[in-house]
Amino acid sequence: QVQLVESGGGLVQPGGSLRLSCAASVSSFGNYIMGWYRQAPGKQRDMVAAITPGGTTNYIDSVKGRFTISRDNAKNTVYLQMTSLKSEDTAVYYCRASRGLIEYWGKGTLVTVSS
Repeated sequence: QVQLVESGGGLVQPGGSLRLSCAASVSSFGNYIMGWYRQAPGKQRDMVAAITPGGTTNYIDSVKGRFTISRDNAKNTVYLQMTSLKSEDTAVYYCRASRGLIEYWGKGTLVTVSS
């Protein structure tokens, strides 16, 4: 059974940093597009960043220059390094693995940015 397990969330002050991790128990991890999504209370779930098997990355405008997505295929893990965090980054962050019509989601990790 495929599992994606996120970790690294928590409470951080504005301007602080966090690194999220997503460990995937999926074969051929390197063949999946990996993405981080977030959902704030009362809002829809939106993509934050994604990385292709070849390492090409994509970010939403509001996190460009602040967040960095990376992957370690040897560890079946994708990361999201978040810096200069703002209150509007507060959300549950989800990891997604996709390949063609196949997709898997983690259960999410809460990030709260507050003083």
